[in-house]
Amino acid sequence: MLFKLLLLLAASSYVKCAVELTQVSSVMLKPGDSLTISCKVSGYSVTDNSYATAWIRQPAGKTLEWISNIWGGGSIVQKDSLKSKFSISKDGSSSTVTLRGQNMQTEDTAVYCIEQTNIMMQVIHNDISSTV
Repeated sequence: MLFKLLLLLAASSYVKCAVELTQVSSVMLKPGDSLTISCKVSGYSVTDNSYATAWIRQPAGKTLEWISNIWGGGSIVQKDSLKSKFSISKDGSSSTVTLRGQNMQTEDTAVYCIEQTNIMMQVIHNDISSTV
């Protein structure tokens, strides 16, 4: 059984960068397959520790779900429940950020997005997360 995984990039209102998708806009996977999405960014440096690049996803009819951030200095913050599913990495020389997923299932079908964030936005995100 195949399922379609939508891979789209979106920019939230506070993103100040242009984002260029280096993958096709959708991918067909079988349950259990792995996924690699690479994204080339411009407008900021993926090695600047003032910024992080975050991967988020939105399944159809559901709210956004944060997956992971990677900071310019290399530190990674991940959603606990998705740590065994996804990993994130970056390559400063090519300005790319990559999300890898393993054992993908139909419930992982979603629009996958990246966004730029900074320390202030991370603090706001943490405050919102802790009050829910």
